[in-house]
Amino acid sequence: MAIDSKLRGCDLVKMKAVDVMASGQIKERASVLQRKTQKPVRFEISEGTRASVEKWMENELMVGSVYLWLGRFHERLHISTR
Repeated sequence: MAIDSKLRGCDLVKMKAVDVMASGQIKERASVLQRKTQKPVRFEISEGTRASVEKWMENELMVGSVYLWLGRFHERLHISTR
């Protein structure tokens, strides 16, 4: 996803599931608002990345998750750049 989007790490870790999914399927294109510039960035999600993200979203940990990349600890909503 990082290679496809070319987003900064801080924007990548805060991606939400709804940014890349619609109607239970991974979108071919996604749009994310950059934190630094406050401008939207549209990018294409490659076929391989879509397949990987689809498999990741089927994981039982992802059920009901808002963020695409979960934190390692329960009190954190998403992973950090650290």
